Amino acid sequence: MDLTTNYLGLTLKSPLVASASPLNAHLDNLKALQDYGAGAVVLPSIFEEQIVQEQEVLDALIDSNSESSGEALSYFPTLSSYAFDTTRQITLIEQAVASLDIPVIASLNGIHTSGWVNFARDIEAAGAHAIELNIFFVPSDPTISGQEVEQRYIDIVKAVTSVVSIPVSVKIGPYFSSLGSMASELVKAGAKGLVMFNRFYQPDINTQKLSIEPSLELSTSFEMRLPLLWIGILAGRTNASLAATTGVETHEDVVKYLLAGADVVMTTSSLLRHGLEHMKVLSDGLVDWLDARDLTSLDIMRGKLSHICIANPESYERANYIKVLQNHGRA
Repeated sequence: MDLTTNYLGLTLKSPLVASASPLNAHLDNLKALQDYGAGAVVLPSIFEEQIVQEQEVLDALIDSNSESSGEALSYFPTLSSYAFDTTRQITLIEQAVASLDIPVIASLNGIHTSGWVNFARDIEAAGAHAIELNIFFVPSDPTISGQEVEQRYIDIVKAVTSVVSIPVSVKIGPYFSSLGSMASELVKAGAKGLVMFNRFYQPDINTQKLSIEPSLELSTSFEMRLPLLWIGILAGRTNASLAATTGVETHEDVVKYLLAGADVVMTTSSLLRHGLEHMKVLSDGLVDWLDARDLTSLDIMRGKLSHICIANPESYERANYIKVLQNHGRA
């Protein structure tokens, strides 16, 4: 069975990708994911705030000792003593690239252009095969226009792609007024891939403590409907690779995304829920599904149910919405 996949110009042995999570912070786990059938791994995100804070600490140390002798520099604490140590992330990239036979993708998470550019260079120098920009921006200021929000995404992509030669993908959310147009603009800005979709942080309210509290639920298969819709619409209409993420629990979810036109299918929640070995469950299930239909490669079935390939594209559009509402509850 040929599961070979092209993603961001990289050749993957499988369309299954372990997306960024705490599990991927350990080299042994990355090796296990490779053995269980992952075609690539995305390392845990390096956050813009971590880069900025580390630089502030370094600046403070340098300023406070600017009048000291050179000998005093030996008393500086090591970077590993800082709360945020980005050197550990660089070391993980180097170790993963040296130890794995599959592509290693580094993840940057932030909302501004500053701080990303220099670190993107460091990531490339460490040997990462690609960078995933996880742009996490909730426009809570009601005076910010939709155009300003979109321009921020475009500016970040331009800033990073202008300083690195490795491919860059962008992990985005679905909340744009015209997602298709925004996807096109991101590709023009230099993005080689689109990861759909980011699950934005949505806090909860504690009614006893009267406080806002963090809340993050692992995704379920039901949540794949929105990315499934947009991957199906964009497949064949963009030059960018399409990565599906959110709601991947079973091999059937993987198959659905591939039929819609995804180049790769990413998962985190299922691995956190079931363990690293669940990657093998997904991989074996995909192979069995293909084998049962005498399909020898993914290219035969990928995108067969995308918007531009099906006989009734209205299934992706308003007509299907009306039909569902009218038929709901009927025997």
